[in-house]
Amino acid sequence: MHPYPHHYSVQARGGAEGTVSLGSAGLPALESTPPPEFDGPPGYWSPETLLLAAAADCYLLSFRAVARASKLAWTDLKVDVQGVLDRIEGVTRFTELRFVATLRIPAADQEHLAGNVLEKAKKVCLITNSLTARSELKPTVLVGG
Repeated sequence: MHPYPHHYSVQARGGAEGTVSLGSAGLPALESTPPPEFDGPPGYWSPETLLLAAAADCYLLSFRAVARASKLAWTDLKVDVQGVLDRIEGVTRFTELRFVATLRIPAADQEHLAGNVLEKAKKVCLITNSLTARSELKPTVLVGG
């Protein structure tokens, strides 16, 4: 890992109508619009879905790192994130992120360790640590193929 601080850069470009093109050096562009809840067209990523995607991705990548350090054997992790967007005291913001993590491990003898790793991954995810929304995790560990 590179020493801190790390710096990231993203660009957004768009006109008065249509999609917003999101880019970063060396990455494929993404097209974004407001979500249907804000009268945008369906079928596009939005700032809201991108934020939840970043949280889900960060959780899974954090889990990988913690599992590797903990020597946890695992085969698959599915992470679903639901976000609650609300208007509180005149400010629209995400108030809650609900993570549903379903982990598959090959053997029952690591089930307790798996639960601990799922919890620790939530604590070390830098995206959720950077947000004010309350974050909760509902973990499930499945054993076998």
